[in-house]
Parts: sequence; C-alpha cells; structure tokens
Amino acid sequence: MKASELRAKDVAALEKEVTDLLKAHFGLRMQKATQQLSNTAALGRTRRDIARAKTVLAEKKKGAAK
Repeated sequence: MKASELRAKDVAALEKEVTDLLKAHFGLRMQKATQQLSNTAALGRTRRDIARAKTVLAEKKKGAAK
C-alpha cells in the first residue's frame, strides 16, 4: 500500500489498517514456521507496510495534537 493511500485515511482507519497488517504478518510467520509459505517476500512487504502505516499514523496524531 502506498503512503499516499494511507494519508487519505483518518486515524481510526489507520489504526484498523495497522492491526489488520499485524494479523496478516503473524499468519505469514506461522506459515513460514510450518514451512507452508511459498512467497517469502510477502513477509518483508507486510513488515514495510506496517512501518509505513505506523509512520503515517504518528504524523496524523502529531498534526492533530498541535
């Protein structure tokens, strides 16, 4: 997901996006542990998506606090 798409969302939607991404990342880690994961690049992609969403969320919270 692109940062521009994330910036269009409000704070509640971003928090939901982060929790959804964390759940997806957990599922991928479990698939890797049981050797069922065929696309290992998905782990890195979701990790970067989580970081991107958390960054945009922090920016929005900081902007709302001012």
